[in-house]
Amino acid sequence: MPSASPEIPPTRVALWRSLKLGYRAEPLLIVIAGATTIGAAVPDALFALGLKVLAQRVLDGDDGGILFAAVLLGALAVLTWLLKLLSERANRKFADRCTVVIESHVARLQASVASIEHHERPDYLDRLAILRDQVFTLNHLYGSLFGMAGSVLRLVLTVGLLMSVHPALVLLGAAALPTVVVSSRRSLAERAASEAVAGDMRLARHLFQLGTTAPPAKELRVARTSPRVIQQRREAWDRWYGVVSRSRWTSAVAQSSAWAVFGVAYVATVVFVSSGIEAGPGDVLLVLAAGSRLSAYVGQTEQEANFLSGFWLDASRRLAWLEDYAAVAERRADAAVPDRLTEGIRMEGVSFRYPGTDAVVLEDVNLDLPAGAVVAIVGENGAGKSTLVKLLCRFYEPDSGRILVDGADQGAMPADEWRRRCAGAFQDFFRFELPVRHSVGVGDLDRLDERPAVEAALGRAGAGDVVDGLVSGIDTQLGPTWRDGVEVSFGQWQKFALARGFMRDDPLLLVLDEPTAALDAETEHALFERYAAASRNDDGRITILVSHRFSTVRMADLIVVLDGARVVEYGSHPELMARGGQYAELYGIQAASYR
Repeated sequence: MPSASPEIPPTRVALWRSLKLGYRAEPLLIVIAGATTIGAAVPDALFALGLKVLAQRVLDGDDGGILFAAVLLGALAVLTWLLKLLSERANRKFADRCTVVIESHVARLQASVASIEHHERPDYLDRLAILRDQVFTLNHLYGSLFGMAGSVLRLVLTVGLLMSVHPALVLLGAAALPTVVVSSRRSLAERAASEAVAGDMRLARHLFQLGTTAPPAKELRVARTSPRVIQQRREAWDRWYGVVSRSRWTSAVAQSSAWAVFGVAYVATVVFVSSGIEAGPGDVLLVLAAGSRLSAYVGQTEQEANFLSGFWLDASRRLAWLEDYAAVAERRADAAVPDRLTEGIRMEGVSFRYPGTDAVVLEDVNLDLPAGAVVAIVGENGAGKSTLVKLLCRFYEPDSGRILVDGADQGAMPADEWRRRCAGAFQDFFRFELPVRHSVGVGDLDRLDERPAVEAALGRAGAGDVVDGLVSGIDTQLGPTWRDGVEVSFGQWQKFALARGFMRDDPLLLVLDEPTAALDAETEHALFERYAAASRNDDGRITILVSHRFSTVRMADLIVVLDGARVVEYGSHPELMARGGQYAELYGIQAASYR
């Protein structure tokens, strides 16, 4: 895992990667879209030349020449219209196709990072927040790039036509450059300002979700904290907007000044051609037409430059940054995951702290988890129980030390292959609002639609009675916000989450991290006892139980007591009780509360 996010790649590198991504998506469409968009610039820019030819033929009284000029103007207009129409259709179809490709690419990149550490890094989240805003419009990068190339070609041809009247008229083209330069830099400056306060933007959005969604609504109303949330959201938004607004006003002043320079140059050009040099009526008409079109082309180029640099290229650079982040996070891992455990899992000198924090959560942990054992982990809140579980599942990498699986370094094993042999249910489970069979079946995608496997997992989780009480049984849609969806209690959601963890039949490591906290002690004890017994009959599987209920913990083969980020006790229930240490004290306190 990288200690810090890699730098955002330069535009040239990012653009090349994006073009390759688009070409792989639709090679023929991207060629057609590029050729028609850029090609439309030629007849469009040459229309001013056709006007000059027509004016000269009219003054000469050349009927044949007038007809030729009229046909030329018509052909240029029709060709421009036809190429623009083809360009629009091709770019729209290509953009639709790229939307799916780019969004899938971003999702794969995030999922390819083996750990979940990056989801808790502020620097990563700030950049990702901006990329998420942009990724849905990144498909327009290609059309904008082609449009920019077409606009530049129009400018070049138009300046060439002006120079055909007098070389000094190249200065009008030069006067247009500041508008393009300022426009391209404007978006970069505004984006930099936005990124500098991206944390405030994320906070404002979080508080908005907090105040407008159902889950926190009850607590906000009972505690009467809604006004405070609204105020904090406004303050966060004002901090973000204050910085961004100043940047936008500065850019607007610079852009207005650049356009003023071009306006003065255009007026001077018309005066110069009409009275300062010997120019025929055709030349004057060409300058008027080309000059006015130059103004329009400068506006188009400025707009394309603004969007290209401010949105599409910036999004392209952030996409390339995410690619680099995923590549840096990827570790060489070629050690094989064992088919079954014979020795077990060993933690040697493992220490860990969460990214961006100084607090040590686990410190110098040395622990042996024998193959085939049922291991319980206990300790006060914040002792590091869930963190230890996350390290075993390889959601994080240790800061120091190592984890061995049958003597082999877990870090040398492909993370996906290791987690394929893990199963579990966690206290912070997710509510998959899907039909019950899929909400449970996602625990093993290879058997997502195997009804007997889902029903067996529901039975192991003690959720059979819940399903029997639903209108459509296993096919019932969960979640009241969906058509025919039903709401179930928190405890019932927990049973579905537990069933999801039981979908895999042959895990090497089964983790049950307080997944039954909402169930009564008797139900939890019965579930854990049944599954612990099944685990002992399995070949080598290690089962980890995390629970605050000591009536459940005592059934484990081994009990690990954590306190102050360290393992302070380790042994079976009888051994720890005989030792009279922290475990015996905690057990006694809880037992007394049930008397």
